[in-house]
Amino acid sequence: MVMVKATAATYEWLHQEFTDDVGDTWLCVCFVQDVPPDEALRRIDVVPGSPLGGEGFGVAAYRAKGGTVLVEYGWGAIVHDSAGLLSEGSAAAAVCATIKGADFAFHQNGDLITTFSLYSYRYREGAEPDRLEADVTDLGLHVGGGEPGFVDDPTAAALALAERATGVRFSPAAYARTALVGSTEHLHPYV
Repeated sequence: MVMVKATAATYEWLHQEFTDDVGDTWLCVCFVQDVPPDEALRRIDVVPGSPLGGEGFGVAAYRAKGGTVLVEYGWGAIVHDSAGLLSEGSAAAAVCATIKGADFAFHQNGDLITTFSLYSYRYREGAEPDRLEADVTDLGLHVGGGEPGFVDDPTAAALALAERATGVRFSPAAYARTALVGSTEHLHPYV
């Protein structure tokens, strides 16, 4: 059986779900391999079912093929910054795209393997910063050359990279299912 690799088109639906009428994207997600939703929330100190009071900041944990996808509601980048914790004994890839910046991070067993801005792959860091380079190039996230390059809108391609790195596939059907949700208002930077 031939595996079809995720492409930017695979995740354009998710990108559009978190993009407003003026084209601003506010999306912070983490794909976590082989970890169930309740365990993923526990690892980042989010209690499932805790009320989203005040500003409504929280994380929704969706069961996906191959693991869990965490979607954050708020501006704190909790799931992006917690990808290392989420990857213990596993792998986690986080994408955070807002008007303030756009970043990708891949962790395995607690270690940062690679991280980079979606607008400057050249400045990647981590224990193995080139591990995902073939997929990064295939997805058009690396313009090449000696200067930083700018991809028109790299968010959907970065989401496809998260799937390729972890093997976790997030579909519109999985997103439509009921998620475990919990508040992040007690976590930094909200407190």
